[in-house]
Amino acid sequence: MDDVAQATSEIAIEHVVKHFGTVVALDDINLNIEHGELFFLLGPSGCGKTTLLRVLAGFYTPDEGHVLNAGKDITKKPPHKRQVGMVFQNYALWPHMTVAENVAFGLRQKKLPRQLIEERMLASLASVRMEQYANRKPNELSGGQQQRVALARALAVRPRYLLLDEPLSNLDAQLRNEMRMEIRRVCKENQLTTIYVTHDQKEGLSIADRIAVFSRGHVEQIGTPIEIYKKPISRFVAHFIGESNFLEGTILAEDGPFWVVNTSLGTIFGIQSDNPALLRTGDHVFLSIRPEAIRLRGEHIDRNAFEGTLAGISYFGEVAHYDFSCDSAHLKVSELNPRHLEISTSAKTIANVRPEDVLILQR
Repeated sequence: MDDVAQATSEIAIEHVVKHFGTVVALDDINLNIEHGELFFLLGPSGCGKTTLLRVLAGFYTPDEGHVLNAGKDITKKPPHKRQVGMVFQNYALWPHMTVAENVAFGLRQKKLPRQLIEERMLASLASVRMEQYANRKPNELSGGQQQRVALARALAVRPRYLLLDEPLSNLDAQLRNEMRMEIRRVCKENQLTTIYVTHDQKEGLSIADRIAVFSRGHVEQIGTPIEIYKKPISRFVAHFIGESNFLEGTILAEDGPFWVVNTSLGTIFGIQSDNPALLRTGDHVFLSIRPEAIRLRGEHIDRNAFEGTLAGISYFGEVAHYDFSCDSAHLKVSELNPRHLEISTSAKTIANVRPEDVLILQR
């Protein structure tokens, strides 16, 4: 869009703390969000992500810390003076107004010239491909169409940054998939700095530039989707982002790029997570192994091979999930384009995993 803020639209969150009575909702939060970045705040319910979004919107004032936009302190600036666009979970469209009137509402509040309001309203509807529905009422639209209108309304005011609060939670699975990429397209085409709150890991992994994983009011890890999924720094992150098998163990030795760990399944070779704390012989650790990293019917190799049986099979078409039972543990195994559905649940089989797919996490 013609006058979207350019390279100065960086957001800095510095040592932000927020209490609600004795509950610490935000505990010394520090984030730096770059211009044009699609940044996700991801975590379970009650972790603080929505509280931080409301701090950014100006609905809450932090008890400590500062929020800066383009280098300027906006911590105590009211919402209507922040040049922020917000898309709510329930869309918050006026039912008695048409689509065009809903999108133009914020522009009229700014008392802009009528022609400019019309131009921006039409441009915003075009950007979300909803211009042909301008004269309809919200109750005449599908959930996905209402979501597009809410996004168009936020874009129309030319925000310096855009806040999205669980915007797809009311949509069915197929429509959520479509709208994810649509939201990314709109944000990138308009070069919008966007902060997106969700508890849906797939939303974050599929469209985010970077993700901050929240837990109990603090940030566990910040990184790209690949970094967060492939190299979680804690058991919480590995458990929350996707599925993982966890094994307890003790460090025995270092062997080149790998560490040797004694576990209930025997000796396993793995790599250290990105946690900067050093591993040492004798350390008690957790191993994280993603289900899709385990291969069935592999040959009996020297490293990371386990013999067992399939205790159960769940078939979902494109993927199958197996419960692989060893003498002392159960492993979840996932297989795309399943080829091992015929394996008898009583027959012994071998599962193996590459050492580089075994992540060692400190407790």
